[in-house]
Amino acid sequence: MNAIPDSAAPLVDVRDLTIRFSGERTVHAVNGVSLSLKEGEVLGLLGESGSGKSVTMRALMRLLPKKKTTITGQVKVAGEDVLAMDEARLSAFRGRTVSMIFQEPALALDPVYTIGHQIAESVMRHEGASRAAGLARALEMLELVRIPSAKRRLDAYPHEMSGGMRQRAMIALALACRPKILLADEPTTALDATVQIQILLLLRELQRELGMSVIFVTHDIGVAIEICDKVAVMYAGQIVETGSLSQIVRTPEHPYPRGLLASTVHGAKRGARLETIPGTPPSLDVKPAACSFAPRCAFVQPRCREALPPKVELGPGRMVRCVLAEEKAMIPA
Repeated sequence: MNAIPDSAAPLVDVRDLTIRFSGERTVHAVNGVSLSLKEGEVLGLLGESGSGKSVTMRALMRLLPKKKTTITGQVKVAGEDVLAMDEARLSAFRGRTVSMIFQEPALALDPVYTIGHQIAESVMRHEGASRAAGLARALEMLELVRIPSAKRRLDAYPHEMSGGMRQRAMIALALACRPKILLADEPTTALDATVQIQILLLLRELQRELGMSVIFVTHDIGVAIEICDKVAVMYAGQIVETGSLSQIVRTPEHPYPRGLLASTVHGAKRGARLETIPGTPPSLDVKPAACSFAPRCAFVQPRCREALPPKVELGPGRMVRCVLAEEKAMIPA
C-alpha cells in the first residue's frame, strides 16, 4: 500500500543524504545534504559544476548506477521512502509522482522515435490510456508548451527540431502525466540567451498554472533570480547556505554565494570590474573533514581548516554553514 502524505509534511524531505561512487577511485559526491520542498514551492539548487547538484537530483528518482553507488540517509517524496522502493514501485513513481527535465534534450530524447510517440508512450504506461488518448495528450502538451504547428510536430524526430523546440518537447514529456514534483537539471544551459529567458518564463508560468513543486538546478544565480522562491547553495557536496531568494541575493552570509554574486553582471554597475573566486573546487576523493571552501575563502580562519563548520540556524528556513555566521549569531541583538 502506498503511503499517504501528511498535508503538513514537506512534499520532499531529504535528510543527511550521502552518496559515494566506487570504482578505480572513490568519489564522495554528496556529503550530508538535507533539504525540503513544500507544495507549490520552487527551490533553486545553486552551485558550480561538480558541487553535487545533479547527483542529488538523480538520487530523488533513484537514477544512479546501482553497482558503483552507495547511498545513505533519508529521501522521502510525497510521504514515500524512495530508497526503500522496489523496481515496480519505482517505475510507477518516475514520471507520475516525480518527473525530470534533463540538461541536454538531444541526449534525453530517443532519436529513433517521434516526439508524439515518446509522450504518448509515457501516458499509456502510467495512466493505462489507449494510443489515441496518449497522442491526444501529447498534442495537448505540445500546445501547452507553445510549440508552433504542434500537430505537425507530433510526427517530428528530435533531430528535426531546434534546440529550443527540443527543450520545450522535453518539458512536454516531463509534464505529460501531471507530476507533483518537477526536477529541472539546468534545462537552459545549452540555449542562447533569448531562448533561455523564454524557457524560464514558460516554466514559471506552467508551475503556477499546474501548482507543481519544482527543484531547479543551476550554476547561474541570474537564472535562479528569474524562477526560484528559495535557494539552497551547494559546494563540494554540501549545502552551505539556505534561505529565501531575497535573503540569498541581498544578504548572503556565506563567502561562497557572496563570491557568486560578485562574479556576475546582475546588479553590477556598468563598467565595473567583476570579481572572481580564486582557485578551483576541491577534489572529492576524500570526504571533507574541514571547510571545503577554506582554500578559496578571503575570510578563512585557522579553525576552518581543522573541522567541519557548524550549521547555524538564523531563522525559519535560513541556515548557514560557516564560522562567520556562528560569530554573528553569538552577537547580542
